[in-house]
Amino acid sequence: MYLHLGQETVVRERDIIGIFDLDNTTVSRHTRKMLNEAEKAGRVISVTDDLPKAFVVTTPPGKKTAENRVYLCQLSTGTLRKRSGK
Repeated sequence: MYLHLGQETVVRERDIIGIFDLDNTTVSRHTRKMLNEAEKAGRVISVTDDLPKAFVVTTPPGKKTAENRVYLCQLSTGTLRKRSGK
């Protein structure tokens, strides 16, 4: 199955590591560090022109953890969860 993140962007559900609320998780310095490192490595993909509400971390199949991708999207974690059907 696939999860639509918005603006014609879809990811395979089995590749999703986690869906995180941007406001709640960026309080942690560890999360901020992970997001900064991903951005420096060019692995952050913005799916919105608006202020993002959530980010989705994925791993391409057969790849190393260092190749995770981070998608910033305008949808809330609740909406993404409903779309996933879980």
